[in-house]
Amino acid sequence: MSTNSSRPIVAPYYAAAAVWLLYALCFPLYRPAHFICAAAASIAVFILAMGLCRSGAKQADANADRAAQAAEAPASKPASTGNAELDKTLKDGALALEEMRRLDRNIEDEKISADIVRLQQTSEKIFDYVKEHPDKLSDIRKFMNYYLPTTLKLLNAYDRMSAQGVSGENIDTSLTRIRSMMDTIAAAFDKQLDSLFGEEALDISTDISVLETMMAREGLTGAQMSADANSRDESNITLKL
Repeated sequence: MSTNSSRPIVAPYYAAAAVWLLYALCFPLYRPAHFICAAAASIAVFILAMGLCRSGAKQADANADRAAQAAEAPASKPASTGNAELDKTLKDGALALEEMRRLDRNIEDEKISADIVRLQQTSEKIFDYVKEHPDKLSDIRKFMNYYLPTTLKLLNAYDRMSAQGVSGENIDTSLTRIRSMMDTIAAAFDKQLDSLFGEEALDISTDISVLETMMAREGLTGAQMSADANSRDESNITLKL
């Protein structure tokens, strides 16, 4: 709702007063004719200034309304990838990341906050990888269906309990258990990301093994080249009497 229209408009009054002042500096107001002219000029300026101010106020209100509507409008949906399951995963992931950011802002515990940032960064890398490799969706199904939502549930519980500002057996025990569990959860998230590179790591290992075998066969490895060099040196040895 706009608020600018409720403010009093004073500029026209100042403009009309300025007309009287300027006219008085140039002409004798004590004469009826000049007085009438000054009054007419001030009224004209007042009406003109009032119109300009109202127009400006309406424009300002319209701009404020548009800004408010833009702020209240839901975030635009990400472009579809053409894969319904991938789209849902990325949407759920974006919501989870936003929830992590909210929890990070709410929770004052520095360690928990640092753990949340670590989880957020790892999760972003997981979603980015899956977006580029949709065939890996099945590899993160349990992560999306259980590990991630359960982690958010625990963090939300920590947020609610820590905000109570009281100490008690149930609250303290729960907060301590959640705090101690965060390192394990963060390590599990890291392992989930690492597992996505399993096939790529295997391909790299295979390529290296094949490359090493071919180089050794061609006598291009360091050990073989050193042996060949020694052999050449020995063949060039001559005895002189």
